[in-house]
Parts: sequence; C-alpha cells; structure tokens
Amino acid sequence: MKRYVLSLFLFLILTSFLTGCWNRRELNEIAIAVGMGLDKVGKQYRVSVQVVNPKEVASGKGQGLSPAILYTTEGDTILEAVRRMSTLSPRKIYFSHLRMLLIGESLAREGMAESLDLLQRDQEIRSDFYLVVTQNSSAEEVLKIMTPLEKVPANKLFNTLETSEKYWSPSLTDTLDETIRDLIDDGKHPVLSGLRIVGDPKVGVSKKNVENIDISTELKDSGLAAFKEDKLIGWLNEEESKGYNYIRGNVKSTAGHVDCLGGGKLTTEVVRTKAKIKGRVVQGQPQVNVTLQAEQNIAAVECRNLELIKTETIRQIEKESEAEIISLMESAIKKAQNSFGADIFGFGEAIRRADPKAWKKMKEDWDERYFTDLPVHIKVKVKIRRIGTVGDSFLNNTKE
Repeated sequence: MKRYVLSLFLFLILTSFLTGCWNRRELNEIAIAVGMGLDKVGKQYRVSVQVVNPKEVASGKGQGLSPAILYTTEGDTILEAVRRMSTLSPRKIYFSHLRMLLIGESLAREGMAESLDLLQRDQEIRSDFYLVVTQNSSAEEVLKIMTPLEKVPANKLFNTLETSEKYWSPSLTDTLDETIRDLIDDGKHPVLSGLRIVGDPKVGVSKKNVENIDISTELKDSGLAAFKEDKLIGWLNEEESKGYNYIRGNVKSTAGHVDCLGGGKLTTEVVRTKAKIKGRVVQGQPQVNVTLQAEQNIAAVECRNLELIKTETIRQIEKESEAEIISLMESAIKKAQNSFGADIFGFGEAIRRADPKAWKKMKEDWDERYFTDLPVHIKVKVKIRRIGTVGDSFLNNTKE
C-alpha cells in the first residue's frame, strides 16, 4: 500500500512538469511591435508604435497593402499612452520583438531617463533593441517614412545602423542596458546615433517613395547625439563621430585617404583597430593617454610615380594615415571640451581606475573644472598589411 501511494505521489509530481504554457500568446491574437517612437508634446508623451502587417510580410501573400502599421496615442505617462492604443488596435501590442527605439529631439533635450525606466522594468520587453535620436523631426515622422529593400521600416533602420557601424563607423549600436549604464556610471555621459529625414516627409509616407529607382525621401545617419547626464546637448558631425569611435575603440572597418604630393588621393581601408584609454594624476592634475593601433590595406591609388614596393613609401603612407586619424580624434575632443562641456569619452572612468582617491575629489565638478582643460595625449600606430593584388599602379606607365 505504501509503495502504491508513493508511486502515485511521484506520478503526480512528474505530470506537473508536462503541463502546457499557461500564458501563451497566439500569433493571431497579438500585434508584433518592431519600432517605437517617443516624443514630448507639451506635458504629455506621444508614443508611436510600428507593428508588422503579417498579411504583407508573409512570402507570396502580399495584397498591396502597407507592410507595417503605425499607431500613435498620447498620455500623461508612456504606459498610459501604450494602453490607450487598445482603442485603435484590434490586437494586443507585443513588444518582445522590438528592434528600434526612436527618441524625438524635443524629448531628448528635456531628458530621457524617466522614459527609459518603463522599458527596463517591463518583463515582456527585451533590452537588445537599439536606441537612436531623431534630428530636426519627431520620432513619429521618422517611423512613417516608407523604405526600400526592407519592407518594414524599423527593420531597415536596424540593419542600416549595423551596416554603417561595421563598414563606415560614424554610428553606434547602443542597446538599452548600455545606455542606462552610461547614465548611472561616473565619468561617462551617453552618446547615441542620430537619424534625420532627407527629402520631403510628405512624399516619404506614401508608397510612391519606394516605387522608383531614385528614392525621393530617405532616412539618413546624422552623426552622434551627445548627452550631458540624460539631456541632449549637441551633435557630432560625421568626422567628429568617427573620431569619437576611434577613441572608444568602436571602429571595426572604415575607409580614408591621404593626399598625394603630385595630386590625387590614395585610399586606405581600415580593417582592424584596438584602442586604450589610460588616466593618471600628476601633482593633483588629471591627464589621459589615448593609444590606438590600426591595421590598413591600400584600396586604390590615384597617385603617379608612387613606388609601393619600397618600404620607405609604405612608412610614409602610414605616417600620413596616423596624422589623419589623430586629426579626427582631436576634432571630437575639441567639440566635447569647448562646445559640450561633457565627458562623453569616459576619460573620467580612466581617472577613477587609475587613482580612486583623487577621483573622489574631482567627480563632483569633473565636467566643468577638469574635463574642459584636460590634457589628452594621443598616440596612433598604423600598420599597412596589404597593398592589393598588384604592386605599383598602372598609372605610372600611362601617357601624360
């Protein structure tokens, strides 16, 4: 009898692990959100959510409708605005597959910290989506633009951001966790990628925008948005954004050039970089050393009478490339020190690691007193690995 009772008890315990998912969501009951925009209108939040239209994105089942639907509502809080969308959407909006969060410039200048708390706290929202700031337009306007190649505009923004960061390097793919870490850590202010509308927004919202080979209205990278604490304070242009990414060690690959003495340009391809930021305190004054190692290939040569097979020629090109990269890095530092007055590079973090006791005395007025006059010593070492499948250019043998 005891054995029978024990077996029954064990059977009941094991069957409890075979139950189905109690909180499952059927696909025909939810609207999958892939893009979300936050704007501030007066004292209220305007929330725009881009959801996938499954009838259009399914292969071979398109009906000529829009591949995505945009719902926009307003509320005193973000959650209230999202819940108010239930009056517009026939399905519950599901945020677990969110790919892009767009923060309107007006909200970014006012402060974005409170807006991010809900997104971090909600258990249904994953934190692996990318954050961008819209320049000279609202997040709602950007999410309305129809895009080519990718049917769903939010997917286009996601893939473009990754591609730009990987091959050109003026962009950042910062996630929610990385942004919040910059907000709460001492000695580093957040930096996010910027996005702007190029062309007529009225044309961009229509399907005609993607029907021609020449796209009338596009979404384009606009450099990096610099913050002081959680407030947007300014923008880095493309060159300054590259300089920032060189300092932070974010450059995976990009292209540049050096000028030839006799005219023309020699194009180089950066294939690998490694950056280090080290701080130190000398007689009570902070200093920072930035070292960068970069590997390049020669991509194209427009120069005449340039002998690439000579070692001294390669070394001269390396020196000119080093000077060009240093110039980019210095331009970013100058902009942050003179225009922003905010340490967006994490130099304060380097000082804290080097001398915690000195940092305790400096951190309260680091940006205003120390960072703006901080000596930053930059050392760049460029190594050319490959010159291509040919040696000297055929231009050396062409007729003048």
